[in-house]
Amino acid sequence: MNDTLTSDVIGRRVDVNGEHATVRFYGIVPPVAGLWLGVEWDNPERGKHDGSHEGTVYFKCRHPTGGSFVRPNKVNFGVDFLTAIKKRYVLEDGPEEAGKEQIVTIGNKPVETIGFDSIIKQQSQLSKLQDISLRNCAVSCAGDKGAIAKACPNIRNVDVSRNLLSSWDEVTDIADQLTHLEVLNLSENKLRFPSDSLSPTGRFTTLKVLVLSRTGVTWAELLQCAAGWPVLEELYLESNSISISERPIDVLQTLKLLDLSSNRLIDENQLFLIAYLPRLEQLILSDIGISSLHFPDSGIGCKSSMFPSLQYLVLNDNRISQWSFINELDKLPSLQALSCLRNPLTEGSGAETARQFIIARIGQLQTLNKCKILPEERRGAELDYRKAFGNAWKKAGGHQDPAQNRPNEEFLAAHPRYQSLCLSAHWDFRGNPVHGVSQEGRACFSPCATSAEYGAPEDGELKTQQPFLLKNQLLTLKIKYPNKLDEKIIEKQLPDSMTIQKVKGLLSRLLKIPVSDLLLSYESPKMPGREIELENDQQSLQFYSVENGDCLFVRW
Repeated sequence: MNDTLTSDVIGRRVDVNGEHATVRFYGIVPPVAGLWLGVEWDNPERGKHDGSHEGTVYFKCRHPTGGSFVRPNKVNFGVDFLTAIKKRYVLEDGPEEAGKEQIVTIGNKPVETIGFDSIIKQQSQLSKLQDISLRNCAVSCAGDKGAIAKACPNIRNVDVSRNLLSSWDEVTDIADQLTHLEVLNLSENKLRFPSDSLSPTGRFTTLKVLVLSRTGVTWAELLQCAAGWPVLEELYLESNSISISERPIDVLQTLKLLDLSSNRLIDENQLFLIAYLPRLEQLILSDIGISSLHFPDSGIGCKSSMFPSLQYLVLNDNRISQWSFINELDKLPSLQALSCLRNPLTEGSGAETARQFIIARIGQLQTLNKCKILPEERRGAELDYRKAFGNAWKKAGGHQDPAQNRPNEEFLAAHPRYQSLCLSAHWDFRGNPVHGVSQEGRACFSPCATSAEYGAPEDGELKTQQPFLLKNQLLTLKIKYPNKLDEKIIEKQLPDSMTIQKVKGLLSRLLKIPVSDLLLSYESPKMPGREIELENDQQSLQFYSVENGDCLFVRW
């Protein structure tokens, strides 16, 4: 880049030796002669100051070391979209093509050409392109009007992440020429978006997937542009410091997947603003810092009218530490899959316990942390949960006799599904509970349609069974596979209060073998050669006198 620049470079995105920045200033910086560009770096550690020099403020930066002055000839302002495509996708001429001559007729005059076949081959190659990746190719603009449409009429999937696009207008100039565009990845482009109804937003009539992660878009700007996405199904907005400020009305109504990960300004009240998107099936909320959730439109045991189509919810890397949060998720009418990794509630020595409790508290859940919940695991989890809180249930007013069974509101609020686990009911063909319907039309638990035929916990089992307290000693056990000699012998630390059902669940996920196929037994060094079968899934390791150093045998 030479020194013949004009002031319209301000706001442009540039590349300087592989580092990206935005031009904030153009002009002279005394006492040094010549033109300078003041840039704000994407990486603030790359700069030296905040836009000031010798007491004069030339531009402002968000970070005290985010700015630098650079000479224009050190800056790369990028290339147009079509030039970048040709650099990446057009094959170089081979030796046999170079210098090849051909006679063609233009009008009535024969003309000798060189490399004519190569030009035809390149044009054919571009016209066939459907999926292109131009990540980090310094794309800054569309180029000549109509050139993209003419050269690449069949493009459907475009990745222009981490480029030098600086405004939404530049994006629409490209997209307007891609009449079949379905997928567009714009992540890591620092874009200026239109923020009022008078600004053109472009029409993306075929676009189904849009990635705007790390673009700096706000919620208001997003809704303004969304009017041009009439069939959008997936929207990725990771790391934009978004705060949801208003409810989407007449936009985003076709959305099936929304990723709001790493937007740490979002809380539960903001989520309720998007709770009525009619087709939203997947919601990704990893690392947003959420710790509480309550659906105000539904009571204990009832389903919410919010998120009516939501099937898959991701809550990884948050601050969830209360079981009341999990209880609320049971109110989501369509929820089938949940990912809840790396939360205080699910970490540490109680991770296996937490899995069982989550399964027991969310009746319709079919997949947890990408592991399918088999009917045997659900049954074991609900039985253990029923026993673990049986004493608390009785103390709160619960009773084996239905006529006297009156647990207080505090217990019901803490354990909304517990009553249903203690009464007769029916299972569907997947092993999931069948629910009743309230007078308001929301699914509810009721005495005539609860989740399993467990019955109320008996006094005897409550006195002896406390499998989830995890206060007993940890056993270090060797695990061997007598029928699979190629399987490596491993060691595991398990609490002696752990039930055989839970041990099988852990091994099932470890070995990718259904729980129903697993047979367990153990051998003690004190009695070598004598193998004891662990036949009752509801009993604990302690019940079978399994001790530290024993060997667990696993067969399938």
